Amino acid sequence: MSLRAWAELLRVSALFTVPGDALAGAASAGVRPNRGTALAVGASLCLYEAGMALNDWADRDEDAVERPHRPIPSGRITPNAALTAAGALTATGLLLASRAGRPTLALSTALAATVWAYDLRLKHTSAGPLAMGAARTLDVLMGATATSSATARTPRPTIRSLMPPTRRGVLDRLSAWAGRPARRGRATTPVETLANKLARSTGDRGRTASSFVAPLDALVAKATGSVAGSASPAAPGAGARLSAWAAGPAVPRGAGAGPVRTPVEALASKFAGSAGPRPATLPWHGGTGTESVPRGALLPAGLLGAHTLAVTTVSRREVYGGSVGAPAAALVATGVLAAVVGRPRTDSGPPGLVAPVLAAVFAGTAGRAFLHAALNPSPQLTQRAVGGGIRAMIPFQAALAARGGAPGVGLAVMGLVPLARKLAKKVSVT
Repeated sequence: MSLRAWAELLRVSALFTVPGDALAGAASAGVRPNRGTALAVGASLCLYEAGMALNDWADRDEDAVERPHRPIPSGRITPNAALTAAGALTATGLLLASRAGRPTLALSTALAATVWAYDLRLKHTSAGPLAMGAARTLDVLMGATATSSATARTPRPTIRSLMPPTRRGVLDRLSAWAGRPARRGRATTPVETLANKLARSTGDRGRTASSFVAPLDALVAKATGSVAGSASPAAPGAGARLSAWAAGPAVPRGAGAGPVRTPVEALASKFAGSAGPRPATLPWHGGTGTESVPRGALLPAGLLGAHTLAVTTVSRREVYGGSVGAPAAALVATGVLAAVVGRPRTDSGPPGLVAPVLAAVFAGTAGRAFLHAALNPSPQLTQRAVGGGIRAMIPFQAALAARGGAPGVGLAVMGLVPLARKLAKKVSVT
């Protein structure tokens, strides 16, 4: 088994159409590429190649008649080797996705299931193109989710670290107060003293002073690390102010705002779990929470899925040709998709020229090939139309990234075109 045989089996020249999915999804979600993006790209590449190997394994009998030059019918790669490669690549893809978080793993699992279902069952049915479109859609969403999840988990710098040294006096004194040892004649530290007050004020016999020490330590640590007060270095000591606050009287509250509570009772109720329900997770970059798919990635995912559906529909007749409707419909779809992507977003600031230009490149790459196949639906031109649709995936992804507010990412994706074109001369994308 030679490397060239494996390159043909896996159609490595088509690999360059994969990374743009994750990058376009991340850009449309408003997130910069990061470690999660790299993991998503790696998972996508593995699952894409798994589908290629599984496709030739499933079609080995059909290829023996229609494409005897393919690696399996020609005997250069055994069916068992191809099936083993498909399983190993699928497992590797899922492993990489799991490193990006559970939401990414869930999407990658759905993607893998779609790929296997298409190759083994749906390819020769009317649901085949829909399955391929769904696979591309899931790939874009997986990249966007992995990128956003990695951004959500990245620790942010504390406000204190961003403050000038002249503004850190109060925070430093509060930290020093919390860490002071117990005075002579007393058995408790300042934090433990406040914890005793909290325990007495809650009225909850099940809560002891020791149960408040850890939360208070965390509270002080958070205050000294992430809360930028407005006090100046000359302000009274943090310890004195905190003691006065703890011993303060009950403060009347507005009508309907609940019972009157002292400051200590208010804080104690929070530690005791009676402060009400926890707030909802804050949204991030168009998403609905750290476990959700970014909403901004839904449109590019659907558009790429629609283009994939059109190309797959044309590919069903690439062996015998004779279909005018499929390439004609794909041509119309290309025009609509290019118009949508080339139109600037109303919420992304002044419109740029990168996205419209890249959308025009996409339209020219795919539209020309579809037009020729519609005018002359021969097997050769139909196969060229499929190849043109696949190659047009890269400028389409680049246009979506630029439209999402990342023109630099879009241009970087376009940098894959020369590499894909050079490799396609040696290994066909179809």
